[in-house]
Amino acid sequence: MSMITERPVSNSAGQPPVRTVTEAPVRPQRNVRAVVSAYISLTKPRIVELLLVTTIPAMMLAQGGLPSFWLMAVVLVGGSLAAGAASVLNCYIDRDIDQLMRRTKRRPLPTHTVSPRSALVFGLVLAVISVALMAAFTNWLAAGLTLAAIAYYDLVYTLWLKRTTPQNTFWGGACGAAPVLIGWAAVTGSLAPAAWALFAVVFFWQMPHFYPLAMKYKADYARAGIPMLPVVASARRVNAEIIGFAWVTLLASLAVWPFGMSAIYGVTALVSGGVFVYEAHKLGRQVARGGAVTPMRLFHWSYVYLTILFAAVAVDALV
Repeated sequence: MSMITERPVSNSAGQPPVRTVTEAPVRPQRNVRAVVSAYISLTKPRIVELLLVTTIPAMMLAQGGLPSFWLMAVVLVGGSLAAGAASVLNCYIDRDIDQLMRRTKRRPLPTHTVSPRSALVFGLVLAVISVALMAAFTNWLAAGLTLAAIAYYDLVYTLWLKRTTPQNTFWGGACGAAPVLIGWAAVTGSLAPAAWALFAVVFFWQMPHFYPLAMKYKADYARAGIPMLPVVASARRVNAEIIGFAWVTLLASLAVWPFGMSAIYGVTALVSGGVFVYEAHKLGRQVARGGAVTPMRLFHWSYVYLTILFAAVAVDALV
């Protein structure tokens, strides 16, 4: 947008003042698609994927087959909203450190694409809707676990543990494993030993899953003052824990076998878990040699491992 102004210019011919054109400030238009994309990214869709990988197989095992489509839809929608709410509130709480870290500085809050107040309101609305859906269409146990998972992740892990102790990943692991319990409770209204066994698998899996990522971004966490284990401990110590928890994850997955599972699950757990442990040891050898270390290989494989394992749970429940 332009505006016309006049300013006198001295000249010998007595001509009228020269008209000049100056640009008025233009307020940039917000791209609706970019804003919508920013709100979606606040929910951390990758975490929602993890919910889908673990929740549906747990529901199928609890049912002993395929639960009703309606129940699965409610749990997936409610669970996805709950995971999204927890992530949005996490971004709101961590906005001070996210702007200091290379990995997170392009998130919507550090880049001011979304305001802190809008993110807070968005997260709280998602949380209320998710818990209300679970309460209205499943049962109070599933709804209570959903609310507890959101509160634990944001108030206990993000606000307290993450900033105060290098054991934050371990104690925060309950949040990532909660969808297994929520899915089981939605089907049965209770929590059986098999549900806790699956919970243990996901709980212990999170250390060999997340520590490689923390190794990769060690400098980021140090810059932000976050005491992740790789920041405060040696690489050998970190990898010792990765290897140890990879073995515990394998043993926990085999402990699920006696709960009515067939060889389909058992063999899959043994083979995929064996590869998982091998990759953890491979990272350990890289650390011991003191050369180039590629922790993200284990990080990405951990997703594949968990997907394969819970796919076996789903198949076993159907046969």
